[in-house]
Amino acid sequence: MNDFPAFMKQPMNRIPTAQQNTPDIDGYYYEGQDGSQICFWTYLADRDSKENVHAFDEYVVCIAGEYVEIFDGKEHILHAGDELLIPKGTPHHGRVKKGTRTIHAFGGKRITAE
Repeated sequence: MNDFPAFMKQPMNRIPTAQQNTPDIDGYYYEGQDGSQICFWTYLADRDSKENVHAFDEYVVCIAGEYVEIFDGKEHILHAGDELLIPKGTPHHGRVKKGTRTIHAFGGKRITAE
């Protein structure tokens, strides 16, 4: 597959541009009853992300491409099938290659409705 299925990309679930930490990104989110969220991102260009921190854990799995997450002075390079846990309270940032797709599960509310 070269894209997420259409049912995962419903316009009502699109992540607002202002809530993206990386420019040129297409993202959608779903929320659990407990407030946890899952986000699906497709990166439209090679980009760096700005540093951010969450009050909850973040789990990342790379579906396609190359995604690099940087925290604790170490680069974590993910390719298709690789996964990573970013512990809550950990400042992190990264970089990504065009065409990369990732899924992020957050143990809390990362995206807020606008």
